[in-house]
Amino acid sequence: MKAVAIALLLVGGAGHARGRPQPPSQLPTIRAPREVRVVLGSGAASLGVGGSAPWRLVDAWGRVHARGSRAGEWRIERDGRRLRAVQVPTGRATAWSDEPFAVQADGDDASSSRVSWEARRYRGELRYLATDTAVLVANVLPIEEYLRGVVPLEIGPRGSAERAAVEAQAIAARSYTVVRALEGVTRAWDLTSRPVDQVYGGVDAESAVANAAIAATEGIVLSYRGQVVRAPYHSTCGGTTAAPEEVFAGVGEGYLRSVSDRVPGTDRAWCEISPRYSWERKWSREELVATVARSTEGKGIHAIHGVDMTGSTASGRLAGLRLSTDRGTIQLRGNALRFALANVGGEILPSTYVSAHWSATQGLTLRGRGNGHGVGMCQWGAIARARAGYDAATILLAYYPGTTLSRVH
Repeated sequence: MKAVAIALLLVGGAGHARGRPQPPSQLPTIRAPREVRVVLGSGAASLGVGGSAPWRLVDAWGRVHARGSRAGEWRIERDGRRLRAVQVPTGRATAWSDEPFAVQADGDDASSSRVSWEARRYRGELRYLATDTAVLVANVLPIEEYLRGVVPLEIGPRGSAERAAVEAQAIAARSYTVVRALEGVTRAWDLTSRPVDQVYGGVDAESAVANAAIAATEGIVLSYRGQVVRAPYHSTCGGTTAAPEEVFAGVGEGYLRSVSDRVPGTDRAWCEISPRYSWERKWSREELVATVARSTEGKGIHAIHGVDMTGSTASGRLAGLRLSTDRGTIQLRGNALRFALANVGGEILPSTYVSAHWSATQGLTLRGRGNGHGVGMCQWGAIARARAGYDAATILLAYYPGTTLSRVH
């Protein structure tokens, strides 16, 4: 799909754009950061420097302190919020500095080279930052290049027939990134490379389909009342998305509300193609005690005498569970329920779109639908809509009602 097709400001129903198409250059513009700082790792007192490709170590004034082509030759040490670079074999060190150090690609064609961290390659530079408790290494690069390492990991490997879903994912991920970058002006970093923000894998995660979708939607974000929106997304809604106040603490947003994912004229959901559309989890009484005891809410319990549901949310999700234990009553609510019922390997409950069945002899059974918190765009729903011929703008409007497309500059 061409960028012009993406840049439709939709006002009407699914699959139909009303009004005249607007080229991306004519979309409303919003000022936003162009770079992002993504934390890749940390160390309490020091971190190693270097990688498998030629690199140079520079300070905040651009002075080169070291060059190399492998890891382990230098390290960055912290003293409070000061940093210095130390050559490992000799102990030679730079002066302490209040400013960060950076590792950049070196050589004749450094602009096309990559830096590396823990066997992964990254665009941009690696910047070492001091906090009160740790040294952080952050990948600093343009947002458009960062998205190349995010979109394929978040939406999964997709084909050309699903291109519109990948474009929708690119716009949602860009919107989230911009909001986090705007929030990061008061700290030394913007977001992490883990699922708490967006999964980021650097150069080795990139794919041709995702790169093309990012290029086709370059700079385009979702906005609401003139502001870029956070645009949360999840794997599988199970038939209905959730309003944020059903899952998280706090107040919801006007563009984030529960919407049906039902295919028009049927009783099927778009996201029924997801491998996690329906599922079941069971715990014996002993297994449930061991599971809940690993959670923050249940530390120290040794017996569970009963489990009761505490109602449903507006979208039909479980509002919470009330557990009667040997240490009193435990309330598990909203998204915290998913973490409290994580298995021994750390895999959390797929969703809270569940029905609960408790038996004093058989234990607890949860029968559920969906995967993820359920707020915002349903990725498997977006994939199914793309296969059916919907464009990215229509997909986004379905999951973020009331939003418009804008361009950041």
